[in-house]
Amino acid sequence: MRPILSNREVVLGVTGSIAAYKACEIASRLSEFGARVTPVLTRAARELVGAATFEAITGRRAITELFAPYQTVSFRRSSSERTVNEEVEHIAIARRADLFAVAPATANILAKAAVGLADDWLSTALLATRAPVLFAPAMNSRMYSHPATQANVAALRARGCFFVGPESGRLACGEEGPGRMADPMTVIEAMVPLLGGTKELAGKRVLITSGGNREPIDPVRFIGNRSSGKMGRALALAALARGAIVTVVTGPADTPLPYGVEAVSVETAQQMADAVMARAETANIVIGAAAVADYRVENPASAKHKHSGKDLTLKLVENADILAAVGAAKRPGQIVVGFAAETESLVRNASAKLTGKHLDLIVANEVGTPDSGFGTDTVKACFVTGGDNVETLPLTTKDELASRLFDRIVSLLQ
Repeated sequence: MRPILSNREVVLGVTGSIAAYKACEIASRLSEFGARVTPVLTRAARELVGAATFEAITGRRAITELFAPYQTVSFRRSSSERTVNEEVEHIAIARRADLFAVAPATANILAKAAVGLADDWLSTALLATRAPVLFAPAMNSRMYSHPATQANVAALRARGCFFVGPESGRLACGEEGPGRMADPMTVIEAMVPLLGGTKELAGKRVLITSGGNREPIDPVRFIGNRSSGKMGRALALAALARGAIVTVVTGPADTPLPYGVEAVSVETAQQMADAVMARAETANIVIGAAAVADYRVENPASAKHKHSGKDLTLKLVENADILAAVGAAKRPGQIVVGFAAETESLVRNASAKLTGKHLDLIVANEVGTPDSGFGTDTVKACFVTGGDNVETLPLTTKDELASRLFDRIVSLLQ
C-alpha cells in the first residue's frame, strides 16, 4: 500500500457518529502508509473523540473551527491592529488535497454537501475542493434508508462523489440493518483508485489469478499448497491505483482481496482454468500469480477414507497449464505475465517457462526462505523478458514488486 499512498495529501473529515472512533484507525493506517493526513473534526465529532488523538497520530494540527488559528498583524497605513487568518485555510488545504474523505459521514454532512450548505470548516472546504470526495456513511438504518438521505446520496453520486459502504449488521442503537460504517481498511482500499496518481490503465481490463488450489482426496481431505494470496492482493491494488478494471480469480487464500475488485472464487485447478479462459479473451492484461496445483487425484473418493491401519495410495494426474493456454491464445496487443516460484536456478527455469508459455514477461520469485515466498511480506525476485534481459531486484515488499511490475507492463503496452 505504501507505494500508492506515500506523500499523498488526504483531508480526513470526522463527523458526529458513534463510528468516529474508527477514524482514528484510518488516520493511523494512512500515516503508516506514508500519506499526509489533515484531520478535520466537527463539533459533534469532538463530543466523541478528541482532537489531540488525531494530532498525535498524524503529526498535524487537527482543524476544529472555521476561523482558527488567528494571528495579529499591523497595517502601516493605520495605527490600529486587525486580527486576520494566517491564510484562507479551507481554500489553501482544499487546493493541495489529493483526496477528501469523510469517515464517518452522517446524514447531516451528506445533506449539507448535497445542497451546498457551508456552515463549518468541513462543509465549506467540500465546496472549495476539486479533489475526489469519498464518503463512508454511518448512521441508523432508518435514517440511511429515508428518502431524503437516499436523494442526497444520489445527488452526490451524480456530482461525481464516491461512496464506500455502509455495511449491514448490528448498529449501536441495537437495530439490525444497513448503516454501519465500512471497516477502516475497506475505507482505505476505496481510496486507492482515487489516490493512485496515474491512470495509464484507465479502461483496461486486468485479469489476475491468486491464491492456491485444493485438489480433493475425499469429501474432507485435499492436496494443497502454502499460497497466502498476498502477491495477488498487491497486484490487484497496484492495478486499481492505475485506473484498471480488475478481476481476480482466486483459490483459497488467507489474505482478503481489496475493495473494488471483481472476485471469482474457485477451489480446484480445473475450476480456475475454466474461470480464467472464460474471461481471458476480453482482458488487456493477464497475470498468473496463483500457485496452481500441478497435479490432482485421478479418482477422488466419494466418501471419507476411514483409518484402516493400511497405507493409502493415491494416483496423481497432471493438471492443464492455465497460463500456457492463455499464452497460446494471446491476441495482438494483449500482455500475458507469469510468475515462476522457484527454489533454485531462478533465471534458467523462468526463461524456459517464458518461452514455452508464450509470455511477454515472467517474474521469477524465490520461495522456501524465511524472507521470500509463501506467506511473507517480502520477496526476492527478478524480471525476465527473454534473452539476457533480466532485472534482478533486491529484497523488496510485495507491494513494491507489484508497483514495479506494472511500470514494466505499462511500458510494454506503449
